[in-house]
Amino acid sequence: MNLIIQGIDIPTPSLKQLAKLTGAKAIEAVSPTAFRLLAADVGQRETVAAFCAQNGVDCGWVPAERRIGDFGLLVMDMDSTLITIECIDEIADMQGLKPQVSAITEAAMRGEIDFAESLRRRVSLLEGLDQIALQRVYDERLQLSPGADALLAATRAAGIKTLLVSGGFTFFTERLKTRLALDYTAANLLEVANGKLTGRVAGDIVDAQGKADWLNRVRTELGLKQEQVIAMGDGANDLKMMAEAGLSIAYHAKPVVRAQASHALSQVGLEGVIPLLGQPKK
Repeated sequence: MNLIIQGIDIPTPSLKQLAKLTGAKAIEAVSPTAFRLLAADVGQRETVAAFCAQNGVDCGWVPAERRIGDFGLLVMDMDSTLITIECIDEIADMQGLKPQVSAITEAAMRGEIDFAESLRRRVSLLEGLDQIALQRVYDERLQLSPGADALLAATRAAGIKTLLVSGGFTFFTERLKTRLALDYTAANLLEVANGKLTGRVAGDIVDAQGKADWLNRVRTELGLKQEQVIAMGDGANDLKMMAEAGLSIAYHAKPVVRAQASHALSQVGLEGVIPLLGQPKK
């Protein structure tokens, strides 16, 4: 196994201490924020995890034979994963209701409220809002998470297809699909009448099971095996989807998600996913 260490500023003594602790054969610089410790002793996993938590760095154990080209599909959550905001919270801010909606969002992401029920409750608070508010959120507030462009460029170069699947709204996923040249998107459709939100979602809700279903649908369409799929997210609503992937990544996620994911990134941006996918094809 190779040990990937990532952080904004990793002191050289810390890297040397980790190399000594794990008996690593060498330290390779992967990027300005990532290092690969070759042939590290996985038996030191718990000690390494404690050291990294104490020193504010991310760590991940990666099979030495893993190559980025082994994968064929990257499945991404949207809100607070591919982008920095929760779109529904920002839409609610246009109504002066952000605190109320954000509280429901947080409870749902921690797994305390059924997602579909939480979405209906939040969307109902948006009734009567002018549709132009959605465009304002997209233009004024939506930003990609740090490292998103680098991750998408790396996966595209490796021939990996992309699926953006969200418990949010098609208004945003469709625009991101065009902007980022994504291959597939799926999300919820906000009902609009006479230019205003009705406070309802049209059609079936893309909830936790819906995300998992979309992953498997696209995986089957592409003729891929489970181990060829990467899924990343931040909330409890992503757990079923992540369980269907061969490799799951918790990105700046809730504790319940970090505990169940293959890897967790809390210190670096989405560029941190790249070293976890293995080395370039030989």
